[in-house]
Amino acid sequence: MRNGLVQLWQSRQLIWKLAKNDFKNRFAGSYLGRVWAFAQPVVTVLLYWFVFGHIMMADKRELLTTGVEAPYVLWLTAGLVPWFYFSEALSNGTTSLLEYSYLVKKVVFQIRIIPMVKLIAASFTHIFFVLFMLLLYFCYGYKPDIYLLQLIYYSFCLFVFVLALSYTTCAIAVFFRDLMQIVNIFLQVGMWATPILWNITLLDREPVLQGIIKCNPIFYIVNGYRDAMFADTWFWQNGAMTVYFWGVTVVLFGLGTVIFRRLKVHFADVL
Repeated sequence: MRNGLVQLWQSRQLIWKLAKNDFKNRFAGSYLGRVWAFAQPVVTVLLYWFVFGHIMMADKRELLTTGVEAPYVLWLTAGLVPWFYFSEALSNGTTSLLEYSYLVKKVVFQIRIIPMVKLIAASFTHIFFVLFMLLLYFCYGYKPDIYLLQLIYYSFCLFVFVLALSYTTCAIAVFFRDLMQIVNIFLQVGMWATPILWNITLLDREPVLQGIIKCNPIFYIVNGYRDAMFADTWFWQNGAMTVYFWGVTVVLFGLGTVIFRRLKVHFADVL
């Protein structure tokens, strides 16, 4: 795994160039171009804002696990923004080798960098939505504070976790094309299994089920986004969850690296 990280670092300029080209070419030929990368998530956020903020529960506020209340729309947006990135990055990462099959067939090309290219390309959209989220945050009267810097940390957590998953899924997808459909179903179920549209405090009377939900590493990230915005706490104050998240991520990264390395010798033959 260490050699893999060294190779990624040595190829950083190529990764950056390919990621920019991937983002630029994604909507090439359409009239609005890259606007479409932002349109659907913005419409989704605004739809929830209108329905939940102005129709169903105009005065509703969510109680965080720390006892701090937050406007539901902001609380919801803080969960949707990392989930949008997770969903897009995992989907694109899974199909990355299939999309860049012409590079995979080149013997001298470091195909290890391809999943990272897709994730960095998705990060451009994610940065926009973090700024959009902060704009809503300030419009609701919140003031900037040092705790918001943790959004950088949790975004990094999200990037590394998706990369760890993508090394496994992209390698398997070369041989098992139906995996993408399974990933899509997983993402649909995962959005509800992760407390994004609902609050984990609803399960306070079901501690076993609540504990199972908290085992989802994405819960750590979504909850971290919300804590960074509304609860004046640092990520190291939740030491057990932080250690658990990074433990799971390191295991997945190691597993993905092994699977990728063992299967890559057959990629060119299958593609």
